[in-house]
Amino acid sequence: QVQLVESGGGLVQPGGSLRLSCATSGFTFSKFTMRWYRQAPGKEREWVARIASTGGSTTYADSVKGRFTISRNNFKSTVYLQMNNLKPEDTAVDYCNAAWDIYDYWGQGTQITVSS
Repeated sequence: QVQLVESGGGLVQPGGSLRLSCATSGFTFSKFTMRWYRQAPGKEREWVARIASTGGSTTYADSVKGRFTISRNNFKSTVYLQMNNLKPEDTAVDYCNAAWDIYDYWGQGTQITVSS
């Protein structure tokens, strides 16, 4: 059974940091490109960051570049998103995604709220 379980979300003040984790099971994690997406209230889901299967390549949306860092541990089948200098506009439900070939898996999401 495929599972992607996000954790690490919560309420943080502007300028603060959070580290999200997405623990996975039920598929060969090391084959999959991993991505983080987010969906703010009233908006469409948007892509945030991507990391290649080997971890050797990362890309970011312009809105988070320089503030967020995606990483992965293939031994732990886990992907991370370090979020620094958080802004109120980062408030959203964040989702991890695993994609390879025809396979596309999603987690249930974790809420990020940035507010003073």
